[in-house]
Amino acid sequence: MVKVVLATHNAHKVDELRRILGEALEGIELVTYEGPEPVEDGDTFEANALIKARAAAAYTGLPAIADDSGIAVAALDGAPGIHSARYAGTRDDGDNLRLLLENLGDATDRRATFVCAAALVVPPPVGAVGPDGPAEAAESDESVELAEWPGVVLTAPAGSGGFGYDPVFRPDDADRSAAELTVAEKDATSHRSQAFRALAPRIAALASAE
Repeated sequence: MVKVVLATHNAHKVDELRRILGEALEGIELVTYEGPEPVEDGDTFEANALIKARAAAAYTGLPAIADDSGIAVAALDGAPGIHSARYAGTRDDGDNLRLLLENLGDATDRRATFVCAAALVVPPPVGAVGPDGPAEAAESDESVELAEWPGVVLTAPAGSGGFGYDPVFRPDDADRSAAELTVAEKDATSHRSQAFRALAPRIAALASAE
């Protein structure tokens, strides 16, 4: 089995990604990450996903997958965007939801998009050198995929499933909030599902490369 570390401390994401990736994990053991969290100082979802995956790969020496996800609200000029998880300053989902609804107020334009960047970083083999010889370090193999899930922000939370901003987000392809969708319904169309399914062939290839 090839070990691949999932660069998150969020148990919800671990469960979700194991479901989403499914058969792509054949021959792969997806392990949780116990290392330090890097500073996510990128200015895009893609940059922050790569920061997390690079940090986990460097800490463990294993291939690492990570994502950076959030909600971008049109009437708030794309906020909270890459700051979604820390929007209220507490990293508490309830606090984030309340602040989002407070800032949006009674705006009639409630269009929003869930965004996910999924990244894979495969560190070079131990002892590998760069193309110009031993003085140059070999580079990691990096891939990133971006996906979007458009919808609207509701005026009040609905549903008890999911996590994050799910209770106040109604996807365009559903008549309920993301928190009211079944696990199968959400996994079929969500931003995270789209991004990681696009990345899945490269994750699956790790097993065949052994």
